[in-house]
Amino acid sequence: MTGPQVSFLPDGRRLHLNHGPIDLIVEAFGAPEARDLAYRLAAERFGGLLADLVAELPRLRSSERHDFCGPVARRMASAIDPFRADFVTPMAAVAGAVADEICATIVRSADLRRLYVNNGGDIALFLAPGETMRAAIAAGTGLSDRVEIAHAEPVRGIATSGWRGRSWSLGIADSVTVLAANAAAADVAATLIANAVDLPGHPAVRREPADRHDPDSDLGARLVTVDVGALSVAERAAALDRGAARARTMIDRGLISGAALYLGGDIRLCGAVRPLIDQDQTPDTTPEREPAYG
Repeated sequence: MTGPQVSFLPDGRRLHLNHGPIDLIVEAFGAPEARDLAYRLAAERFGGLLADLVAELPRLRSSERHDFCGPVARRMASAIDPFRADFVTPMAAVAGAVADEICATIVRSADLRRLYVNNGGDIALFLAPGETMRAAIAAGTGLSDRVEIAHAEPVRGIATSGWRGRSWSLGIADSVTVLAANAAAADVAATLIANAVDLPGHPAVRREPADRHDPDSDLGARLVTVDVGALSVAERAAALDRGAARARTMIDRGLISGAALYLGGDIRLCGAVRPLIDQDQTPDTTPEREPAYG
């Protein structure tokens, strides 16, 4: 594996940080000197981040409680604590926790108006008073939608999960996007809500053990979704209703602000999710590639 790669995207505005499975896009908004400082801080913090995670990886893949040394590992463990009634490991929060760590490192020292750190679709945000930010979210099957977040709202993290994403899912959602107080919490919640969008035992859903595809998966031999065939309108509704019920429970507990659930062109919106209608508005957090989700 090569070392950390740091470069600007062709637009010259967004910093690209890549090391192994971590792929970040960072964009800072503010005075030129503040932006320069933000990108320097991001690159410096990124340097040893993956090595720190690898050092604690066996325990991060366990659902048992552990004490962790690294700040990102501690963020991951803290994020799953409210959800331990389910099977969940700190790895469910890894992408969001990395984004949160880079975002927090920057805003401690750089005087910015806005900032986002996008880790493959899991996004950590900073907004100064009076500021807003638009974000592209995956709507499944290659489509995208958009939401707008204002400083006055408690949302500083966005994350998306689903069986079509880069991580394994126990459910059949094309995608589930969650808004929460930070990206790590959103990451865990999106994973669990996507797992809940399901039709257990349905013949159109093909599942295989996770460790058949990834021997190191924290899911072990649990069955993950590898294909979803044709479903009726009623079946899609039933699956989405299961996920929406889970999302509303999390909203009632104050764990998330809202969620958007997508399956086969159908959608459920829960809580504080207001997709933008005007397609002429360009999202601030649009990645260089199509919206990703994990």
